[in-house]
Amino acid sequence: MHLKKARLFALLGIILLNLNHLHADAQSYTTHPPHGWQLMDFATDSVYGAEVNKAYQELLKGKKSHPVIVAVIDGGLDTAQEDLRGHIWINPGEIPNNGIDDDHNGYVDDVHGWNFIGGKNGKNIIDESSEADREYARLEPIFGSITDSNQIKRKLRPEYRYWLKLKAKREADSADNAETYANLSRVLTVFHQVDSILQHALHRDTITEQSLTSFEPEDSASAWALNIAYRIFDRIGNDASLESYIAEGDDYLRQTEQKLKALHEDPNARRREIVGDNPFDIHDRDYGNNNVAAGNPMHGTHVAGIIAATRGNGIGMDGIADNVIIMPVRVVPDGDERDKDVALGIRYAVDNGAQIINMSFGKPYSPQKKWVDKAVKYAERKGVLLVHAAGNESSDDDTVPNYPNADFLNSHKRAWNFINVGASTAGPDSLIVASFSNYGKKEVDLFAPGEDIYSTVTHNQYASYSGTSMASPMVTGVAALILEYYPHLTARQLKYVIEHSVTTLPGDSVYIPGTDQKTLFANLSRTGGLLNAYQALKLASTLHGKRKITKREEDRLQRIVAMIKGQQGRSPDDAAPSGE
Repeated sequence: MHLKKARLFALLGIILLNLNHLHADAQSYTTHPPHGWQLMDFATDSVYGAEVNKAYQELLKGKKSHPVIVAVIDGGLDTAQEDLRGHIWINPGEIPNNGIDDDHNGYVDDVHGWNFIGGKNGKNIIDESSEADREYARLEPIFGSITDSNQIKRKLRPEYRYWLKLKAKREADSADNAETYANLSRVLTVFHQVDSILQHALHRDTITEQSLTSFEPEDSASAWALNIAYRIFDRIGNDASLESYIAEGDDYLRQTEQKLKALHEDPNARRREIVGDNPFDIHDRDYGNNNVAAGNPMHGTHVAGIIAATRGNGIGMDGIADNVIIMPVRVVPDGDERDKDVALGIRYAVDNGAQIINMSFGKPYSPQKKWVDKAVKYAERKGVLLVHAAGNESSDDDTVPNYPNADFLNSHKRAWNFINVGASTAGPDSLIVASFSNYGKKEVDLFAPGEDIYSTVTHNQYASYSGTSMASPMVTGVAALILEYYPHLTARQLKYVIEHSVTTLPGDSVYIPGTDQKTLFANLSRTGGLLNAYQALKLASTLHGKRKITKREEDRLQRIVAMIKGQQGRSPDDAAPSGE
């Protein structure tokens, strides 16, 4: 989803344009929406939130909720995060750390979920190749030496044209990454210089926007550093330190360097070395490990907080659903996830009791889409709702596919349990669609808050992120909230309720993402509306739920709840594996 790239390059233009303005005065800066704006409502707060707080105040007081299990298929999750404690799934059939698959589900010691991109020896994939590179490498031995397209047999010509597109994309991406590396290196050099000057001037190791409020520069270098620092905080918000954003930039620079090196490497070598499975065989399922906090679980932790962070505890922020259990499933590396892992991740979540699955990831190619389609159909049969991020490329999902999606391969049928979500802003109306968000009258179902969303991150910290990766868990959280109070609703009914209760903007023109052109907001999604928890709950109250909850299902759920409550008295170190 390129979340880090989007955030860093929001800075790139403004910084590069102002490097020579060493004596510029601090100016008035953009106002960011308040923390938690995504839960607010327009009538009370003048922001286009999802009206979650209003729903709690007016519709849910005194009502009893029912626990709901939500799987977060992502890049990992910090299960020890203070605002998520008490919300992390525990497998009731597994005895921790005994090296035995106690519940015979095929996964040893999967106490808190499963990591499909790790090895049995404890090593884990962090950086991964792109799907385009993997597909190029697969077809290069067949077509790489072709100089005359007339040599290609007729039946191979479609695949040859596909390979030529991959080749062109590979070359374009290589040029883009080289430019990114050069520009970002320059920007980060300035960032480090700014940080060093301010640390020395203020005699402190951590620079925040608050620490600069009373700082009076005594020389031109300090004045320059202060100006640049204010510009940085203006663009990225004031939720964390300058050092944390520089670290993020350094990490993205490392990833970009790795992508350039990967052009000359086998894109499947790391998978063979670390995971050891055959990624082209869906039946080879004996792989992975139980470290769901492996690598850098920042993104998945942020997603989980939007859904489930403890409400009203006086720390961090409030999630949407107040009685939700998060099941972490790690399949997303820094790079493109593999279709096999996505398919098996969905099946794992379904088989272990997830009622809703959040998928804040995507990619432009899906060579084994048939495996993912079968997993989506499996979730359909089991009555599980899938919620997916539409993508952050400012593109039309109707014409440029983003995978996974609701369209079944070689069929006109679509999954009825799939919701694809674009990102909206706090407003105003003309800018309600986030500039980075994908859209599509056919492929995108609705929009939800996805810009400047404050949520949990690793090590008990909090930060504001932007992306459809944030909009998707907004819908997931509202779906979970509805199911908490109306547990007999089916996945089909849940999708119906969410999509038929949206806030519309009739007659209002909005900017099409990535352009200076306008269109009606209704033209950018199937529903033409914004997520509205308040109206969704009101609509849910009018439906007769058709889902049957078996005694076995209820007993298992209550066992999980009891185990979570029992674990809350333990130290955080006991609750989660290492993130190494």
